[in-house]
Amino acid sequence: MVDKARYTTETISDWHAWTPKLFSFRTTRPDGFHFVPGQFVRLGVEKADGTQVWRPYSMVSAPRHDYLEFYSIVVPHGEFTTELARLGGGDKVMVNKVPLGFLTLDRFEGGGELWMLSTGTGLAPFISMLYEADAWRRFEKLVLVHCVRESVELAYRNVIPTLASDAGVPELAGRLVYVPVVTREALPGVLGHRVTRLIEGGELEAHVGLDFDLERSRVMICGNPEMVDDTHALLKTRGFALSKRAAPGQIAVEQYW
Repeated sequence: MVDKARYTTETISDWHAWTPKLFSFRTTRPDGFHFVPGQFVRLGVEKADGTQVWRPYSMVSAPRHDYLEFYSIVVPHGEFTTELARLGGGDKVMVNKVPLGFLTLDRFEGGGELWMLSTGTGLAPFISMLYEADAWRRFEKLVLVHCVRESVELAYRNVIPTLASDAGVPELAGRLVYVPVVTREALPGVLGHRVTRLIEGGELEAHVGLDFDLERSRVMICGNPEMVDDTHALLKTRGFALSKRAAPGQIAVEQYW
């Protein structure tokens, strides 16, 4: 049981099913809740027996929004998502008062291009960043890679083209390169292999028209833990290093646990 002083109880205000297993939802925003795009917060649900289950979720919404938005997948037999998927508008979730995480733009110094590599619901923090003008103004190119199994899982694909305007910088819309990747369908013009394979073979760089460059490239990775670890290890062989407060590098990843 989490101390009640550490969380608020919020109301689900909107619910959207992308597929039978993928959904996003909005909640009321706690008074005084502040976060940096890319951060996450722990959400809690109460089970029928009165016990609580908590899991970390990145914010999809921007700090300026008057709601919080989250993107989730139903994990088969998952203790948390099974309960969460039963909820809907008007239902309650618990939101920890303190946001956490290091997948934020202040991890980096310099750089001309920002690569945002995601799988599945790992897209969430990058949408939050692109809702804000900072990323658009800071980098000359923004490469958003979203890798899924089937095309129906390309959530937010209709929102992504509007993000520059939403951020108040429509004139910078051309800086974004959106790269959908679908591994279990063959689609014209769409890459079809896992992120690591696309990097290993040079296909991703060729498709985007940019190279992973130590001086110019800054890389954020979020999604399946195996993909995060493998992509980090692959880029490390090219000389890329994890960015730390005391030693700025070129890579930022999220560790939820």
